[in-house]
Amino acid sequence: MKYIITILTMLGFAAVMAIIFLYAQIRFDADKIIDYNPKLTTQIYDRNGDLVANLFDDENRIYVEYKDIPSRVIEALVATEDTSFFEHNGINIEAIFRALIKDIHAMKLVEGASTITQQLIKNTVLTRQKTLTRKINEAILAYTVEAALTKEQILERYFNHVYFGHGYYGIKTASLGYFKKPLEGLSLKEIAMLVGLPKAPSSYDPTRHMDLSLSRANQVLSRLYTLGWISEAEYTKATLEHPMVYDETLTRNRAPYVVDEVIKSLASEYDDIKKGGYKIYLTIDLKMQQLAHDALNVGYKGMVARMGKDANATELNGAMVVMENNTGNVLALVGGIDYAKSSFNRATQSKRQPGSSFKPFLYQKALDWGYSPLSEIPDISRTYVNSETDEEWKPKNYENDFEGLITLKEALVHSRNLATINLLSLLGMDSVYKELKKDGFKNIAMDLTLALGSFGISPLEYSSFYSMFPNYGVKVEPLLVKKVITRQGVEKVYETESQILTSPKQSYLMIDMLKEVVKRGTGRNAQVPGIEIGGKTGTTNSSVDVWFCGFSPDIEVITWYGNDNNTPLKKGETGGRSAAPAFKYFMTKYVELHPETTREFKMPEGVNARKVDGTTEFFTDVSPFPKSSTKELNEEGGLMF
Repeated sequence: MKYIITILTMLGFAAVMAIIFLYAQIRFDADKIIDYNPKLTTQIYDRNGDLVANLFDDENRIYVEYKDIPSRVIEALVATEDTSFFEHNGINIEAIFRALIKDIHAMKLVEGASTITQQLIKNTVLTRQKTLTRKINEAILAYTVEAALTKEQILERYFNHVYFGHGYYGIKTASLGYFKKPLEGLSLKEIAMLVGLPKAPSSYDPTRHMDLSLSRANQVLSRLYTLGWISEAEYTKATLEHPMVYDETLTRNRAPYVVDEVIKSLASEYDDIKKGGYKIYLTIDLKMQQLAHDALNVGYKGMVARMGKDANATELNGAMVVMENNTGNVLALVGGIDYAKSSFNRATQSKRQPGSSFKPFLYQKALDWGYSPLSEIPDISRTYVNSETDEEWKPKNYENDFEGLITLKEALVHSRNLATINLLSLLGMDSVYKELKKDGFKNIAMDLTLALGSFGISPLEYSSFYSMFPNYGVKVEPLLVKKVITRQGVEKVYETESQILTSPKQSYLMIDMLKEVVKRGTGRNAQVPGIEIGGKTGTTNSSVDVWFCGFSPDIEVITWYGNDNNTPLKKGETGGRSAAPAFKYFMTKYVELHPETTREFKMPEGVNARKVDGTTEFFTDVSPFPKSSTKELNEEGGLMF
């Protein structure tokens, strides 16, 4: 007797534990539906609100609230899947008996009687396998969910969770994917096609099986007509319709280099960036992005053509960054010639030597420390000896000559290496180094090779420093992300940081010098009719890196070319020959698209002008006109304000 009592006790305990486990499992499954928190696609938009890309891990789902689902969509679903949806409490007893009779006749489970609530449960927490245990769990869960949620909430979860084929989760995703339309823009036939998909998403995928998809849609329409929910005219018109269906990539990534950088920059702040349903608004303009891509390819093709049989097209690459001067807004960022061949982002990840394009920063220091554009410096050859290694360094000008004394302006216009090195020596290596570090430059060399840009920097980072010239002395940080909106509607706005490096009047002296570089110096190939352009070429030893860093009053464009393996380009490839034409192509097209763009630089207060040999020269109280000069004033001399 004791033995029987023990067995019964153990069985009773096991039964209680089984019930507790079943309840816990049902409660857990029900909570996943009640507290619905699906993976949502993050969408990236450009500054004009145009979609740049969809980001997601394994489920491409764009959420739609019930209030934004058209009534006709709801009617089509209810008519097809669960006509008495708004009357039952989760289980349709009549439908179950109907299905049971068919199952008995077939001696197996052949027909389901699932309500929309049960289908939601099946898609969310249970398997699709037809077993008695699953059916029991499904029924209990259906009652539980119906007790906790309204019918509208259940429909909202259904429309957002179910799979519509082609990688689309949720009806809004499917509508945008298949038809490029919002839900409210769908025709009756398109609605029927979407509503019919969840039954067999792969079989009814209209991009693969259009005939089956249309046939299934006509069944949905027939049901609507039979119930009297649509008129005969509507039914006939919809039946005959053959909608246009699109078969495109799920991500719709129209600016892959940009998207990669956005993910990289935001990943630490938003660890669920690919499933959190964020809306990310960029400073990028897709039209400018395409234009920058085209411009970069123009320069690339020109270089390949000049190299002929010696061209190494797989190694040769480039990058371009376009930024608004005063805001730091990045309008375009292209990290390579072809993303499909190489996703390495040369605009952000590559550290290349800027060469002579770095010279304006040294000349700006000279201006700020009392030199004027007409101050003379020695353009002569010297031999430098490393005190530690006894190694000799004898730099030379690109032209292999020297001019003795030369003005700051002429030295910069013609990119004279010897004059620049001597200027750095006159200014004091230690003083210049400390000031450049204070300005934000990193990893710069503390020797005279600094005059020739002997350090690595990315085009995007370089764009920040170059902004100080057209921005009248204010350096702004590049801004790629304007704002991020969470799925809850919380908005975070991002702003650029700025740093004053010099005064407007001193910056204007450099603007004038860099305008001359483009007018008659090494940057002549960057001239654009009808607009003032300033800029500087950059060419490193053996033409390993070639740059053109140019700007108008409103925007700046940083262009770089080089081989990915750091081998030299063909002899004769320079910043002026290779990079400047790409800049010109971009800026010419930009002006056509933006005729309202500012055409001339404004002269700030504190800048004075004087005619010298028929040329207007500028000076300030910090950079006064030289008391003695090899140039003579013409008879019109005097001040102009």
